[in-house]
Amino acid sequence: MRRTLLDESHQAFADAVAAFVAKEVLPHYEKWETEGIVDREAWRAAGRAGLLGLSVPEEYGGGGNTDYRYNAVLCEQIEGTPGLAIPLHSEVCGPYLTELCTEEQKQRWLPGFCTGDLVTAIAMTEPGAGSDLQGIKTTAVKDGDDWVINGSKTFITNGIHSDLVIVVAKTDKEAGHKGISLFAVERGMPGFERGRNLDKIGLHAQDTAELSFTDVRVPEQNLIGELNRGFYHLMHNLPQERLVIAIGAIARAERIFEQTLEYIKTRTAFGQPIGSFQNSRFVAAEIATELDVARAYVDRCIADHTERQLTASDAAKAKWWTTELSRKVIDQCLQLHGGYGFMEEYPVARAFRDARVSTIYGGTTEIMKEIVGRSLGL
Repeated sequence: MRRTLLDESHQAFADAVAAFVAKEVLPHYEKWETEGIVDREAWRAAGRAGLLGLSVPEEYGGGGNTDYRYNAVLCEQIEGTPGLAIPLHSEVCGPYLTELCTEEQKQRWLPGFCTGDLVTAIAMTEPGAGSDLQGIKTTAVKDGDDWVINGSKTFITNGIHSDLVIVVAKTDKEAGHKGISLFAVERGMPGFERGRNLDKIGLHAQDTAELSFTDVRVPEQNLIGELNRGFYHLMHNLPQERLVIAIGAIARAERIFEQTLEYIKTRTAFGQPIGSFQNSRFVAAEIATELDVARAYVDRCIADHTERQLTASDAAKAKWWTTELSRKVIDQCLQLHGGYGFMEEYPVARAFRDARVSTIYGGTTEIMKEIVGRSLGL
């Protein structure tokens, strides 16, 4: 289908991001996959290319961009290179710094955020609490001018590289979701430790870590947003996080489908291209239709978010539908590749394992359906 969301300037930006990926990412990707982490210099290269902090005001070194479509284009283009988690840094963590921080905090953190010298992460999930944020055990207790944080987090993207971690902690144990606050814990603070770089079935180049906090003293100046309003801050920003995941999911599926079409047009069996068999044509027809329908919905969500009109329910719909569709499409594409689809050197094989977690992080499919169901008054 003809895509009407983007204009020539957005396409030019997409080409620039693609050129960055070709130069700064793809030549190193095998090494990153093997080592389980990207080179830190890749973050600085992204900063030099102007790809970090598109929405950060220019006075702090950002792009000063107010058109979210550019952010969406960046997420689409970077999706094929899991490991360099720019969407997590800029689109998930970024809003907490630009919208909730004081002027002093912005001056302190945002310049490095935009150059790649300060990599960010957000720490919500705990060993005993995932989707249920009210169940977190990490605490922050006031002591003089400081907050003392104790607890642990797990599955934290950018956990090894991060210089600033937005930590979700309970500041009032008796208040439920009304007693949660956000704190910036910085690299080098005594008692802040990183565990192992977790061994995952996919996203091998992405550093994902366990974090522990033992009597970590955080100054009052590192409280992000309002005290005991952390849950509300999270709920306000989660729709954008889920839209980012949806954007990545549909882009991933589209990319793998394009590669698969090329493969089935050239790979032969029984003396003819495998794409010429009726089953292959029907599978391809179904995939093309489902991707067009999903793309239309995601583009509408991007347009709504650009106008600050995206609802939590619509973002949840986009997140669960596209991630489940991406899993299905990539599985079908792997089948069309036959035995070669099971080989690591084929992009479809990596996409197959990398896509699996997308229905879990950012809120599971089940939680997304719960959000949508409640929006229906059920």
